[in-house]
This record gives sequence, structure tokens and C-alpha cells, in this order.
Amino acid sequence: MRFGRTPEQTAFADALDDLLGAADTPGAARSWADGDPALGLSLWQRLAELGVAGLLVPEEYDGLGASPVDVTVAFERLGYHGVPGPWVESVAVLPALLTQADEAKVLAGIASGQAVATLAAPRLTPRALDADVADHAFALTTTSALYRAEPGDRHGSVDATRRLFDLTPTEQIATVDAGRSLDLGTLACSAQLLGAGSRLLHASVAYAKQRHQFGKPIGAQQAVKHLLADVRVALDFAAPLVHNAAVDLEAEAPTAARSVSAAKVAAGDAAYLASRTALQVHGAIGYTREFDLSLWILKVRALVGAWGTPAEHRARILESLVSGEGAR
Repeated sequence: MRFGRTPEQTAFADALDDLLGAADTPGAARSWADGDPALGLSLWQRLAELGVAGLLVPEEYDGLGASPVDVTVAFERLGYHGVPGPWVESVAVLPALLTQADEAKVLAGIASGQAVATLAAPRLTPRALDADVADHAFALTTTSALYRAEPGDRHGSVDATRRLFDLTPTEQIATVDAGRSLDLGTLACSAQLLGAGSRLLHASVAYAKQRHQFGKPIGAQQAVKHLLADVRVALDFAAPLVHNAAVDLEAEAPTAARSVSAAKVAAGDAAYLASRTALQVHGAIGYTREFDLSLWILKVRALVGAWGTPAEHRARILESLVSGEGAR
């Protein structure tokens, strides 16, 4: 088994970096938070042209039929560049559910980037992200009943780019097996956390090199070096867990659910450490909303609790270990 990215996946990540690095993603995120999604939707369409929107849509619906590993490649870059929108719901979770529901038109729209979709599901994501922007909203009222839904009241988030809405189910369209799809959502969120944590680390290293105190860069101080090194180690330990979870999901391994939870916990802890360290290294400027760093700090804080809290995922890991489920 190959435990690493293929040349094609590396090239895919590079292509995403080229596109997103040339775009004003902080500007798109700020506009999105203010209720103007035009820049974000334009970016959505450009990413769809690279295949991101249709990664998990089956080929018969004009998608790529890609693997969970491909999903982690894409979502790590989305997290690194701070792209707003219901990407997890539309790209990682809904394709398999809508395939079971035989929603061919919606699937083709998602794959082309012409349609944005969102989802609410019990426990993991009880409120739908960006339901006012989405063309299609769906609700899982249990782990198996999939409904079309209409957006209701909006709720705030620590991350202003995450616009959360209650959903009212309207029409049941299918009975589905949602377990793997929800795990794919958790996996995609974990990859986003990895990317956001890496962005915060890179910003902190750059700032530590240029910020001078007492005649030399603050990065020359051993204490600062150790803080940044701890973040690097945490991210490097989390990355293989995210990749392993993707491999387990692709292989439908009995340990897949446990692997996904382990990835979410590790990626969340590493990204949160990156955000705390970024604040400490940047000092007072790190607290200002006008400074772009805040976009990633707040996103990490929101994503740590999204798609299952650390406590919930630790409990799932413990339950799996105690029961011997998926033992090998």
C-alpha cells in the first residue's frame, strides 16, 4: 500500500495553490461574512473547473468519482487559503447521499459548480452552513431519513464566515445509509484544520523573521523557536492520521470510524495550538479583526467543534477500543 500522495495528487494541490494564491481569498471571506457571496461564488465556480466540486460525484453524473484521499488533498488547500462556503456539505457529504436518492440533476449541478448545496444532520452538524446562499438544502432527521429543507432562523458563529441556519424539513426524498458520508464530512473538516493550522504556522514564522526587538528578529529567541517547533511537530503528527483515515474510508476498513475520529482530534488539537501560538507570536496585532490572521484563528476555533466535538470523538475512539471493534 502506498502511504503518501501520488504525483497526480501533488500536482492537484499545486494547481489549487496557484489558483487560490492569486485570488483575494481574505476579501472573499470578509464579503461572505457581510452577506455578499459574489466573490465567494465566483471562486467556487473556478474551483469547480479544477474538479473540486465534483470530486465525490460519480462519473455517471459528470463527477470525478475520486477517493477520500483526493478529498483531503483538496480540503487541506481550502483550509490553508481560508475559502468560505459549505464545501464540506456540498462536496464531501452530499454526493453519496444524493446518489442513493437518485438525485441526478442536483448531482450534475454540484459537479459543474452551478449548484451549491448544504446539509443539517443530528449531532454532528445540527445547523446548516450558508443555507441562504445554497441552491439546495437537505436535512437528515435521523441517520437514515433524507429530506429537502427550507432555511429558517440564522445563528451566529465565532467565525463570521460560517453563517449557520436552522432547517425545516419539507419532503422526504430517500432512506439512506449516512454513516460513511458523515465520516467523510468529519474527514474533510480535519483536512481543513490541517490546512488552516499550516497557514497560521507559516504566517507566524514569517512574522517572527521580520519583527525586530532589541535589534534582532524575535524569531532568533529560543523561546519563540520552541513555540513554533511545537506547532510544526503537532501538525506533522496529525497529517498521517488524516491520511490514514482517508485510506481506511476508501478501503471500507473496520477501523475507519475510529481512524476518522483520531484524525479529527489530532488535527483539531494541532490547529488550535497553531492559533494560540500565532496570537502569542504576533502580539496585540493578532487580536485585531482587520488583520487577516484573525480569519484563520476564528475559523480554527469554529472547526474544532464542528463535525463532532473533541470530547465526542475521543469517546468514539474509547468505545471502539474497549469493544474491540475493528481490532487488528
